[in-house]
Amino acid sequence: MNFAELGVPSSLAQILAQQGITTPTPIQAATLPDSFAGRDVLGRGRTGSGKTYAFLLPLVARLDASKLPAMPRKPRALIMAPTRELVGQIHASLVPLARAAGLSTVVIYGGVGQGPQTTALRKGVDIVIACPGRLEDLMGQGYADLSAVEVTVLDEADHMADLGFLPGVRRIMDKTPRNGQRMLFSATLDKAIDVLVKRFLTNPATHEADSAQSPVATMHHHVLHLTREQRVPVLVNLTSAPGRTVVFTRTKHGAKALARQLNKSGVPSVELHGNLSQNARTRNMAAFHAGEASTLVATDIAARGIHVDDVALVVHADPPVEHKAYLHRSG
Repeated sequence: MNFAELGVPSSLAQILAQQGITTPTPIQAATLPDSFAGRDVLGRGRTGSGKTYAFLLPLVARLDASKLPAMPRKPRALIMAPTRELVGQIHASLVPLARAAGLSTVVIYGGVGQGPQTTALRKGVDIVIACPGRLEDLMGQGYADLSAVEVTVLDEADHMADLGFLPGVRRIMDKTPRNGQRMLFSATLDKAIDVLVKRFLTNPATHEADSAQSPVATMHHHVLHLTREQRVPVLVNLTSAPGRTVVFTRTKHGAKALARQLNKSGVPSVELHGNLSQNARTRNMAAFHAGEASTLVATDIAARGIHVDDVALVVHADPPVEHKAYLHRSG
């Protein structure tokens, strides 16, 4: 099965091929025929399952087909994601596709000045990729009007629920036209997600597909019982091993303190949590990706939806609050 057979226009399939992407993942193969047909789609797939292209391809193709100009303050497509990192990653995947179709994009999230975001909206952009908080803020200020949105995508809906974003998401989605196409992707489909599905999706095609390269099969789990004073020496020992390590802490303060202790002990580490500026988050992730830092110390929220290859070890320095968090951290 290739992308063309699933309905992907050759111009877009070509861009994927240039990046070495020629075989659709299970979730792409399952959802693309329905999403290209204009149906509402509910897809279950975890990070790394390829769901980003599952919604970007039909979204770009639909906007390209209708050939409308970008309108001031009125985007034609909206993608919402829970974290700044995820918004950035989706945008990076979207840019080559959007460029090929002559579509403009803007990312909208907090933690940075709103100037460039409002300027772009005023000029007119086709596709908005946003965290709900800042988007609602800009809508309230009159910079964004969702009445012309043709496609709405909600990514990592379960994580939106965990972070308490659902009331905002509901208010935002209420402002998008009922007859538009809506796609919702989530790693888990629980009661909170069900509320969104019932309210916003019309007769959705539901597809469940996890990553074909399911990482869980090849994972070994160990539990270490330690006294308080053994904690840091054992963490230094574990993170000194070859390969990349991600260490999870419960609090932002804990992440900062532990990264400092590991660095003092000679383990090159960076921290990732909500207290950092966007620049610092980007810089730290780049250092970890490049291998300048071998250990990433992160809180749950900061690490949701980020994708780093070749992590050899995940350490839960503080136990996760609930079982889903254990799965997301480890996966």
